[in-house]
Amino acid sequence: MKRNLTGLVLLCLMLISMPAAVAAKEIRAGFVYVSPIGDAGWSHAHDQGRLAIEALEGVETTFVESVAEGPDAERVLLNMARRGHNLIFATSFGYMDPVLKVAAQFPNVVFMHCSGYKQAENVGTYFGRMYQPRYLSGMVAGSMTKSNILGYVAAFPIPEVIRGINAFALGAQAVNPDVQVRVVWSSTWYDPALEKEAANSLLDVGADVIAMHQDSPGPQVAAQERGVYSVGYNSDMSSFAPRAHLTAPVWNWAEVYKHVVQAVREGTWESESIWWGLDRGLVDLAPFGPMVPQEVQDRVLAKKEEIRSGETDVFVGPVLDQKGEVRIPEGVRATDEEMLSMNWFVNGVVGTTQ
Repeated sequence: MKRNLTGLVLLCLMLISMPAAVAAKEIRAGFVYVSPIGDAGWSHAHDQGRLAIEALEGVETTFVESVAEGPDAERVLLNMARRGHNLIFATSFGYMDPVLKVAAQFPNVVFMHCSGYKQAENVGTYFGRMYQPRYLSGMVAGSMTKSNILGYVAAFPIPEVIRGINAFALGAQAVNPDVQVRVVWSSTWYDPALEKEAANSLLDVGADVIAMHQDSPGPQVAAQERGVYSVGYNSDMSSFAPRAHLTAPVWNWAEVYKHVVQAVREGTWESESIWWGLDRGLVDLAPFGPMVPQEVQDRVLAKKEEIRSGETDVFVGPVLDQKGEVRIPEGVRATDEEMLSMNWFVNGVVGTTQ
């Protein structure tokens, strides 16, 4: 009887301790950034998400900033995996192949690659439907321009960037059919001086609103110095150009990072491709600058709700390309696959995708 009682007590103790052990699972998450976290842009936005999960109980985070895409990224990822990280976030498109290579060597580590399209059993991908707030910011720019020329300083001609330019142009055209968007490629993610220079080249040809797909506030600073308007990106950069800043499409990476951490902690994580939009709060529009009229704000916010609710979306036909050919037929919504592989400009964009 005494043996049975002892066994019962031990069993009860095991049952009590099991949930506690699962709940107490430690997460050691590593983050790899392509630019400095002080850039106020892409890496800064990701780091805000890192800080949000670091505040959770049982979560420890580390990061390495300014990691070049390619062999250097592979070295950093390898070091993180060797040092006991059980969750690693690689936050730039060019980290894709290094992630897959290192992940194959560490099957018990979860890797999440931002903006990529290649997955493995322990590699998932995540990104946001940034084209949605890009469209909304285009509506603001199209409403505020007087020259009907909008400048766009863009990083590299990859589908993510091309998709954003197209969305911005469609938003501007929705409120101002006469507007055109002129594109300059910087071939950089983060180079404040060069990106500012690119913005000035657009201002020289008559642009009076500067938008961007860059990590630095350089283009916005250029706009303020020339007395015109700007649309930011990544985070609310209004403090860098308060007299120019109209609004910005912004990221809230904490939404994804909390979701992934919870899944890893609970043992329910599976490789997936996350592509959330306004409805999940991953992407949003920064507050409007004081120069944006209330009627423009109201119109943009009404469209934001239509997109957030799923009533409509950005790439709904008819959508024509630069040659005037129909790319998305009337009444048809572009598929995710079509948007993720977009390599053409909509009608009204001046520039090449090369």
